[in-house]
Amino acid sequence: MNIVFMGTPEFSVPCLEAIIKAGHNVSAVFTQPDKPKNRGHKMQATPVKECASAHGIEVFQPLSLRKGEDGEKSPEILHRLSPDCIVVVAYGQILPKSVLDIPKYGCINVHASLLPRYRGAAPIQRCIMEGERVTGVTTMYMAEGLDTGDMILKEEIPVAEDMTASALHDKLSESGARLICETLSLLEQGKAPRTPQSDENTCYAGMIKKEDCRIDFSKSADTVYNQIRGLSASPCAFTFFEGRRLKVYFSQKLDIKTDMPPGTVIKGEGLCVSCGEGALRLTDIMLEGGKRMKDIDFLRGRKAEEGTVLGKEPAADKQ
Repeated sequence: MNIVFMGTPEFSVPCLEAIIKAGHNVSAVFTQPDKPKNRGHKMQATPVKECASAHGIEVFQPLSLRKGEDGEKSPEILHRLSPDCIVVVAYGQILPKSVLDIPKYGCINVHASLLPRYRGAAPIQRCIMEGERVTGVTTMYMAEGLDTGDMILKEEIPVAEDMTASALHDKLSESGARLICETLSLLEQGKAPRTPQSDENTCYAGMIKKEDCRIDFSKSADTVYNQIRGLSASPCAFTFFEGRRLKVYFSQKLDIKTDMPPGTVIKGEGLCVSCGEGALRLTDIMLEGGKRMKDIDFLRGRKAEEGTVLGKEPAADKQ
């Protein structure tokens, strides 16, 4: 099958590699434009671009699919490539109808949730933040709505209680690679199912914003625990310690009761903090300007005495 692949981050790469390994002809890859990275602001290619270049596949990086490169609009490029199918995996752009209508078998999306649950940009983080114990991957025919197209295949993935978003990301990426190859095979055979989505059990997984990352210790320990692991290792949940931002990569729930106000350091091994209900130990942290470390190592170098309150931001950072 002649495939055009559209994807951008690391999550997309196993799908592209699997499609190539399955023997399909990937005639081109569309990915987001290169962006400056880190302190040196050096332009960096997307993971999908690096993968495509390693396989000698032509790469296009339009700012918009309605526009294109060197005066040629993306729909014109795609008509010239004449793909049987366009596979979309975390591309980062909405496909206009002028693109959706081009391939013979349609545009097929790999989405990191069990649709219709967690439509949107951040299904991996949101499902963990909500405490879900099962998620998965869905392949679907793309439509003009946001993740609303008819479903083809699903694969469930269990979510362990201590699983982080980073660990779940890798499992779902591997699942997506298997599922897209099976989906393409069914499409070629004319056996691909088509199951319309119901809007009854859906929920929206909106893009992660700064306010989603700040810890509110007035919430229950369960809620904060899920927030921390759902945002680990990026963009990472945070609070403030002595007016400096403190990133929290992981925590442990404590089987204790406390009457201390939320956000207060309490007695215990490591950096233990009270919540609105229950308490947590912040086990894996990084103070602004420092290195990521275990809480025990952190406390060797600084005092966080019982009664210290986390979450107080410096005056200059207040909105």
